[in-house]
Amino acid sequence: MNLPRKVRLSAPAKVNFFLHVLGKREDGYHDLCTWMQKIDLYDQIELTVAAGKGKGEVVFSCSDTSVPADDTNLAVRAAKAFLATSSCLGDCLVTISLEKNIPVAAGLGGGSSDAGTVLRGLNGIAGGELTEKQLLVLAKKLGADVPFFATSHSSVIAEGIGDIMYPVDSAENWSIILINPDFFVSTAWVFGNLSLTSREKNSKLPRFQKRNADFLTFDDMHNDLEKVSCARYPVIEKMKQSLLAVGARRVLMSGSGPTVFGIFPDTEKSIGADLQRIVGGLRQEYGDKVYLSRACTGASPSGKAPGFDPGIRRFESCRPSHH
Repeated sequence: MNLPRKVRLSAPAKVNFFLHVLGKREDGYHDLCTWMQKIDLYDQIELTVAAGKGKGEVVFSCSDTSVPADDTNLAVRAAKAFLATSSCLGDCLVTISLEKNIPVAAGLGGGSSDAGTVLRGLNGIAGGELTEKQLLVLAKKLGADVPFFATSHSSVIAEGIGDIMYPVDSAENWSIILINPDFFVSTAWVFGNLSLTSREKNSKLPRFQKRNADFLTFDDMHNDLEKVSCARYPVIEKMKQSLLAVGARRVLMSGSGPTVFGIFPDTEKSIGADLQRIVGGLRQEYGDKVYLSRACTGASPSGKAPGFDPGIRRFESCRPSHH
């Protein structure tokens, strides 16, 4: 392999169209059933691999100085995990330069996306040394959302801790407006304060599990974590109401929050200046972290991973509801 080698990659954010917490596991994680969708809000990552001193070093820098550069950073941990496994790059020096655009600790999977994208990027530099299944083994050890970003799938139903994934079609023909209130919410705190015995009686998960032949729709949108985050941060409910007031078809908190998003069906009006006007109005109220986005509809920007098994069990295609 000729070194040094450099690649520039886009790490997408995600939203959860539904998130059901099924129970706590012995390892401290929670079993989930969630519908995750990558969106076109991206961190930018530049990876450089050069000859090292024989111990697999990682150097990290970021445009956001609040992002740690040590081993608490998921992207750093991902690079070190890959180097420890790789026979091609194990002795190399990896430099990670991150341009941070996805809000931190926002329920949008930014750190997990950076980690998964680093895994895929290094595997690409290594010529597809690891299969996607092997990448998922590394990703699962890093965190619950990382496996999703270590695959080429744009939209999945995920179970377990997020590592058991069933690809579904992306949610096309919709725009997504996100509002982030510019404060952090700890995922560990949210899960720690979730009472599993008080989950809503009318949860749509049982109905979803039974209807194998029906399409997924946005009528399934629900987040078990929303009640916990809203109780502490009332602005989350306020942001949801603001999105409904400007015409969102459905609204939901993503992940553990605090980011809220609304979905807007494509019409001749909404595709044009109308949504930009809405975003401008919301920024006057909530600040700069209001984003107009769409679903990713193909393989993630780092490309299709070698070893992808097309025979994985699939749910029915995702079809937005037009009720």
